[in-house]
Amino acid sequence: MVDDDYANDVLVSADWVESNLDEFESDDPEYRLVEVDVDTEAYEDSHAPGAIGFNWETQLQDQTQRDILSKEDFATLLGEHGISDDSTVVLYGDNSNWFAAYTYWQFKYFGHEEVYLLDGGRDYWLDEGYPTTDEVADFDSVNYTPRGPFESIRAYRDDVENAIDRGIPLVDVRSPEEYSGEILAPPGLQETAQRGGHVPGAKNVSWAATVQEDGRFKSKEELAELYEDEGVTNDQEVVAYCRIGERSSIAWFALSELLGYDDVTNYDGSWTEWGNLVDAPIETGSGE
Repeated sequence: MVDDDYANDVLVSADWVESNLDEFESDDPEYRLVEVDVDTEAYEDSHAPGAIGFNWETQLQDQTQRDILSKEDFATLLGEHGISDDSTVVLYGDNSNWFAAYTYWQFKYFGHEEVYLLDGGRDYWLDEGYPTTDEVADFDSVNYTPRGPFESIRAYRDDVENAIDRGIPLVDVRSPEEYSGEILAPPGLQETAQRGGHVPGAKNVSWAATVQEDGRFKSKEELAELYEDEGVTNDQEVVAYCRIGERSSIAWFALSELLGYDDVTNYDGSWTEWGNLVDAPIETGSGE
């Protein structure tokens, strides 16, 4: 679906999506296209024809807990939007697929097999002049039966503490300014932690280094070099984290799905949790 020697067939090109728009616009649930953004204003303005719009903030996380959806709520959300557990789902979104990658990870957490990312995301689709519409996709409801959850791809605070003790690689994908503790969040975004810095021993490999200028992922060779230069290799466990778990999903996707690393987890609690824990160990500075 994309012309690259990645470990797994997990990316689709914009050309492939365009050539299959009739299937994505059909009420038949075999194919579903989903745009995932931090809000739905961009989707309401324009989106790929047939794309369902998911609001990451209000639809893809529990509204009373800092947590992903329950298995039951995940099934309800997908079923109500015409997505079955047999659907081939293609996800894309803003910020080079930050929230789409998070959603991909959540799909895998609940055992959905046929799920892919649109390489380059929303910006690439628009910048390259692919077709758009403002018509909201509306499909008949279907039954969705999730599997899992598959905890092997998710890390919790205890896993981070264990990683520190055992010297397991931690990949902090935030900006150098967030990693050093200079700032608590990217400019313009809500600060969600009491303290700045990073988990002791974590390597700062920014999510932005995994993609090209147009938002598409770099080659397998470039990605391998990026992580191996920081000592992050496929002979050990790896834990990725960021601020709220969305940017670290990009790193999880690159390591697990593109490079084929065997044991990669996404710490979705990320700095929102760790930076607010009482007595949690924190380092500041560049780490060099």
